[in-house]
Amino acid sequence: MTSSVIAPLMFISHGAPTFAIEPGVLGEQLNNIGQGLGGVKAILVVSPHWQTADIEVMTNPLPETVHDFYGFPKSLYELSYPVNGATAVAEKTIEALKKAGFSVKENPTRGLDHGTWVPLMHLLPNGDIPVFQVSMPRSLDPQSAYALGQSLGSLRKEGVMIIASGSMTHNLHDFRQGVGGDLPYVSSFADWVKQAVQHEQLDQLFAYREFAPGAVRAHPTDEHFLPLFIALGARLSDVDLRTIEGGIEYGILSMDSFVWGLNSAFTNRLHEADVHEGSEI
Repeated sequence: MTSSVIAPLMFISHGAPTFAIEPGVLGEQLNNIGQGLGGVKAILVVSPHWQTADIEVMTNPLPETVHDFYGFPKSLYELSYPVNGATAVAEKTIEALKKAGFSVKENPTRGLDHGTWVPLMHLLPNGDIPVFQVSMPRSLDPQSAYALGQSLGSLRKEGVMIIASGSMTHNLHDFRQGVGGDLPYVSSFADWVKQAVQHEQLDQLFAYREFAPGAVRAHPTDEHFLPLFIALGARLSDVDLRTIEGGIEYGILSMDSFVWGLNSAFTNRLHEADVHEGSEI
């Protein structure tokens, strides 16, 4: 498989499952990005909603839409995201992971969890690019997540877009309690992360629980933040970074996201919309 396009890379805050039907600030921006993905051959997604002992790679040619959540409106359970899998690309991904020293196996029956299909409903509503997932090992920490991303990054040179789907902030206790407005720790933590990513302060990011304000409350457990490190590891030296200001949902879920390496066609579209290089979208 060869491609003249170095595919983009994203960290997407996928929020609550209701993001599927409540696009908020982020949904339209994802849709705009999706319209500029010409040349992308397949999309590889890593989501915290698929965790395994060792790495598994989805080789299902027709992955089902998995409704892996409960207690939400009935309309969410009626949604589906029909899309083709990417078996050949998945096999190549297995080879790349094994070459990097990871223990990995294929999974021919796995479907798309909501960390994958919910944001893709906004990014690519027509489901016209094949999609497959790579699981997150339960043993991941920031450094090993970064190494996993490094092992996947070269696939981008062959037209495989990588999406690390997680959340800028993720406190289920606060979510279930409900709040009357945006909690201060949410924006403080998100602003710190955005600055650290923009200035490539990897050492501080790896030790974010020590340096970032409100880190423990923003992520009582870190499985939804680890995809950011996968994205950071999958960067290539020649890509640009754009910060997507996604707003805050339910007072506690920052939807801020990142995209690296948008192709020239999309860059031109951004300029036509008066969004300039290096600005926030």
